[in-house]
Amino acid sequence: MIATAFSGLRPMAYLVPDRRARHRVIAAGFRIFVEHAVEHGEIHLIDDGPAVAVWFPYTSPLPAPADYERRLTEATGEWAERFRVLNGLFEQNHPAEPHQHLAFLAVHPDRQNEGLGTALLRYQHARLDGLPAYLEASDPRNRDLYARHGYRARQPFALPDGTLYWPMWRPGTV
Repeated sequence: MIATAFSGLRPMAYLVPDRRARHRVIAAGFRIFVEHAVEHGEIHLIDDGPAVAVWFPYTSPLPAPADYERRLTEATGEWAERFRVLNGLFEQNHPAEPHQHLAFLAVHPDRQNEGLGTALLRYQHARLDGLPAYLEASDPRNRDLYARHGYRARQPFALPDGTLYWPMWRPGTV
């Protein structure tokens, strides 16, 4: 479902230029992190799965996904280096302060603009217990959604093709 929601986003075209392979490859890449979230994070679904949020706690050291390099290479094949570039940019821009990280918020294209993403954000924000939250917005529309929920854009960074990501921080409450 995450791959279906994300396939049309510009960063995915950089990661997997071949449109025919894009969905399959990014789904395999995302699967690594979703499986990791089962053990080390949280996955929130709405009903039968038209929307999902995947969160990771950065409140203590978080292990990398098991055997990540091998799995990434197998999942992404000839485009593995592009995924590594993106991962490096994510690492360079990730804040050091304790926070919850929204790795993915995906709403099926047929169900967008129904408030499902907002519902998932509100649910987790109510559970943060004062902790800040962080994410990387992948397009202006998503960036604006997160801004409406209290996230503040930090300095954007670009993929080698010029595609922007906006790191965003939602301060904790006291």
